[in-house]
Amino acid sequence: MLAESNNCDFLKKYDGSHVEPLWTVMEAMVPPHPNPKCVPHLWEYEKIKPALLEAGEKVGEYEAERRVLMLVNPNMKAPYTTDTLYAGLQLINPGETAPAHRHRAFALRFIIEGQRGFTAVEGEKIYMNKGDVILTPPWTWHDHGHEGDDVMIWLDGLDLPIFQNIPVNFAENYEERRYPSEKAENSSLKFSWEPVEEALNANKLQVDYADYEYRKPDGKPLSHIIGGEAERINAGGASVTRRETCSRVAHVYAGQGYSELVDVKGNKTVLKWKPNDTFVIPAWSWITHHSEDNVDSYLFSFNDKPLQENLGLYKAETK
Repeated sequence: MLAESNNCDFLKKYDGSHVEPLWTVMEAMVPPHPNPKCVPHLWEYEKIKPALLEAGEKVGEYEAERRVLMLVNPNMKAPYTTDTLYAGLQLINPGETAPAHRHRAFALRFIIEGQRGFTAVEGEKIYMNKGDVILTPPWTWHDHGHEGDDVMIWLDGLDLPIFQNIPVNFAENYEERRYPSEKAENSSLKFSWEPVEEALNANKLQVDYADYEYRKPDGKPLSHIIGGEAERINAGGASVTRRETCSRVAHVYAGQGYSELVDVKGNKTVLKWKPNDTFVIPAWSWITHHSEDNVDSYLFSFNDKPLQENLGLYKAETK
């Protein structure tokens, strides 16, 4: 029978018909396990920050709409940090404005360092502090500014890779550099670090590990596509060992340690991290975080779990 043979020479008679045999690529189309293209990788902040600072000196605010160094997975091209997530480090100098625009993509910002910087979203002027998560929902006018005395640096997280296969992302610039805004004392778009750490530490004396899932006031994930999580690992302790169909971009808020990853083929990778480093956890890799003996560690991460849950695709395992 035709389906039992990989001999496809007969198809040469039908050149130009734009058909190809599925049976020759069936396993690649429907693999026995998740098969992400991205690989584990860690970006050391102390090595990237000098490049960011130099960009701040050489690339003016009017030359670059957003002064960002993209974190590109070594096994992929921009905008892929993972197969489904984009991350970048953004810098804004004192007195600068990153002009107002809006786009179909969702974005979040995790603040790494600096004071008196702000993001203005649809008229809400939200000041930034270390550890804050600030959301920019799709198609909302937003700009960034800085009223402090030193640089502001944050981690951007967007769902840009999704739009490589669903090409409906586009942007629109506002007519002025700033969208009219007023200071927001309490914004539903800002998640401060303090209550997150308090929740993580609620049972600190009883267990070495805790996790916290970011939720909006209505109880829903941060967006339809991207979710957020924080983790605490006590000094000398370890996290649970898990694997998920979603991928993650993790950032070290505080502490020092290492993460062990094992992919579906049994290949092991150890990523050693310290404060402000960022690293990738590919889908379906076993992951265990370890904190050094002398310090508690706190991690923030964003993921594509909400997207997979909405599509009925999410699966997780622990051991």
